[in-house]
Amino acid sequence: MNAVTLNVDPYNLIITGVGGQGNVMTSRAVGNMLSQLGLHVTIGETFGASQRGGSVMSHLRISKTASWSPQIPLGGAHMIVSMEPTETLRVLKDYGHPGVRVITNTRPFYPVGVISGQLSYPKDEEIRAWITELSEKAWFLNATEQAVALGNPVLGNVIMAGALAGTGELPLERGIFEAIMTTRFSGEKLRMNMDAYDFGVAHVAG
Repeated sequence: MNAVTLNVDPYNLIITGVGGQGNVMTSRAVGNMLSQLGLHVTIGETFGASQRGGSVMSHLRISKTASWSPQIPLGGAHMIVSMEPTETLRVLKDYGHPGVRVITNTRPFYPVGVISGQLSYPKDEEIRAWITELSEKAWFLNATEQAVALGNPVLGNVIMAGALAGTGELPLERGIFEAIMTTRFSGEKLRMNMDAYDFGVAHVAG
């Protein structure tokens, strides 16, 4: 346990997306991995109209020494992991600062207003430019597309967890993730989850 280190303590992580994208499951998996290293992990969640594609956001506060309140202060996030591009911007506006780091799934989730033609959705290059400008470092990957290629779109959140591990910002160990997945899956499903995790790691590592 003594070998576990954090860049800052507490480390403030936000995992966000829209209802149905699985980011709550991602926050629980990441929290479980870190807890098994002896770290204190407090998770707070906020839900919009999740059944209608509303915003869903999890705050994780990670510490070696103590449990913290589940609410990250405004402007206090160290890392934002987002399953949807415009949700990234929404969270950056409130919790970002010049030193924040960001991982974004680039596949958009279009709200009803955009689908009906009443609203417009920003272009991909515009979103990337804004995110890059508002953060110290940003990684972009189409986790949804790769998850479909692996055989299940739900694997997008596993890819994002792997990407978080690949940044090296937190002590997320592959062996612990595999042990957790082994309690839920076996055979082909386990292999698919590990392939998704490894893709995320490889996409951002280095």
